[in-house]
Amino acid sequence: MDERAFYTDQPTTKPATLNCPFCRSAETYDLHWVIRKKKDRIPQGADERDRARFQKAQSYMVLMDDKVACKNLRCRKRFDISGVKTMAFL
Repeated sequence: MDERAFYTDQPTTKPATLNCPFCRSAETYDLHWVIRKKKDRIPQGADERDRARFQKAQSYMVLMDDKVACKNLRCRKRFDISGVKTMAFL
Protein backbone atom coordinates (compact mmCIF):
# COMPACT_ATOMS: atom_id res chain seq x y z
CA MET A 1 0.00 0.00 0.00
CA ASP A 2 1.25 3.48 -0.85
CA GLU A 3 2.23 5.80 1.99
CA ARG A 4 0.04 8.59 0.56
CA ALA A 5 -3.04 6.52 1.48
CA PHE A 6 -2.24 7.13 5.18
CA TYR A 7 -2.43 10.95 4.95
CA THR A 8 -4.71 13.79 3.87
CA ASP A 9 -2.92 16.72 2.19
CA GLN A 10 -3.86 20.33 2.83
CA PRO A 11 -1.97 23.31 1.32
CA THR A 12 -1.33 26.33 3.54
CA THR A 13 0.89 29.43 3.76
CA LYS A 14 2.88 30.57 6.77
CA PRO A 15 4.91 33.76 7.20
CA ALA A 16 8.69 33.69 7.71
CA THR A 17 11.21 36.50 8.08
CA LEU A 18 14.07 36.06 5.60
CA ASN A 19 17.15 38.14 4.74
CA CYS A 20 18.03 38.79 1.11
CA PRO A 21 21.72 37.87 0.59
CA PHE A 22 22.10 40.50 -2.17
CA CYS A 23 20.66 43.68 -0.64
CA ARG A 24 20.66 42.46 2.99
CA SER A 25 17.08 43.60 3.65
CA ALA A 26 14.86 41.62 6.05
CA GLU A 27 11.26 41.07 4.95
CA THR A 28 8.39 38.75 5.80
CA TYR A 29 7.54 36.23 3.07
CA ASP A 30 4.58 33.86 2.83
CA LEU A 31 5.96 30.36 2.31
CA HIS A 32 3.83 27.57 0.84
CA TRP A 33 3.58 24.39 2.91
CA VAL A 34 1.66 21.13 2.56
CA ILE A 35 0.28 19.74 5.81
CA ARG A 36 0.03 15.95 5.77
CA LYS A 37 -2.27 14.80 8.56
CA LYS A 38 -2.49 11.15 9.50
CA LYS A 39 -5.94 9.64 8.89
CA ASP A 40 -8.00 8.41 11.81
CA ARG A 41 -8.33 4.88 10.48
CA ILE A 42 -6.17 2.67 8.31
CA PRO A 43 -7.42 2.35 4.70
CA GLN A 44 -9.15 -0.84 3.62
CA GLY A 45 -7.11 -3.62 2.13
CA ALA A 46 -4.10 -3.19 4.42
CA ASP A 47 -2.07 -6.16 5.57
CA GLU A 48 0.02 -6.59 8.76
CA ARG A 49 3.03 -4.80 7.30
CA ASP A 50 0.86 -1.79 6.34
CA ARG A 51 -0.70 -1.73 9.82
CA ALA A 52 2.75 -1.52 11.41
CA ARG A 53 3.74 1.33 9.07
CA PHE A 54 0.46 3.13 9.83
CA GLN A 55 1.09 2.95 13.59
CA LYS A 56 4.52 4.55 13.16
CA ALA A 57 3.24 7.29 10.83
CA GLN A 58 3.07 10.88 12.15
CA SER A 59 1.54 14.12 10.88
CA TYR A 60 4.04 16.51 9.32
CA MET A 61 4.50 19.61 7.13
CA VAL A 62 6.59 19.85 3.94
CA LEU A 63 7.93 23.13 2.51
CA MET A 64 7.03 23.51 -1.17
CA ASP A 65 8.99 26.70 -1.98
CA ASP A 66 12.73 26.60 -2.58
CA LYS A 67 13.26 30.19 -3.81
CA VAL A 68 11.58 33.55 -3.21
CA ALA A 69 11.92 36.93 -4.92
CA CYS A 70 13.22 39.85 -2.85
CA LYS A 71 10.51 42.38 -1.95
CA ASN A 72 12.92 45.32 -2.21
CA LEU A 73 11.96 47.14 -5.43
CA ARG A 74 15.59 47.92 -6.28
CA CYS A 75 16.77 44.33 -5.84
CA ARG A 76 13.95 41.90 -6.86
CA LYS A 77 16.46 39.01 -7.19
CA ARG A 78 15.45 35.44 -6.45
CA PHE A 79 17.32 33.72 -3.63
CA ASP A 80 17.29 30.30 -1.97
CA ILE A 81 15.42 29.85 1.27
CA SER A 82 17.92 29.00 3.97
CA GLY A 83 17.50 28.82 7.71
CA VAL A 84 14.00 27.32 7.41
CA LYS A 85 13.47 23.61 7.92
CA THR A 86 11.99 21.88 4.89
CA MET A 87 10.03 19.41 7.01
CA ALA A 88 8.47 19.75 10.46
CA PHE A 89 6.58 17.19 12.54
CA LEU A 90 3.30 18.29 14.11
